Amino acid sequence: MSPREVKKRATRKKKDPNAPKRSLSAYMFFANDTRDLVKSENPDITFGQVGKMLGERWKALSDEEKLPYQAKAEADKKRYESEKEIYQATKI
Repeated sequence: MSPREVKKRATRKKKDPNAPKRSLSAYMFFANDTRDLVKSENPDITFGQVGKMLGERWKALSDEEKLPYQAKAEADKKRYESEKEIYQATKI
């Protein structure tokens, strides 16, 4: 292929606005709960540094401390799967 030839970009399929939202992971539930605390403790912190600190705090948690977030993630996964089944049934 010569440098003058232009590659055609693959077009993405449009996302259905009626499709159910994906389930959140246990880490995301933790991050949503803890993000404001991290920002208030470090007001001059950048967006990337907030994510880094959240990741460090998540890794520092024990398995018992992660259990509530894992329970929320399991419940959200079940919600997503049930909504997905309903969506698939009505889509056909």
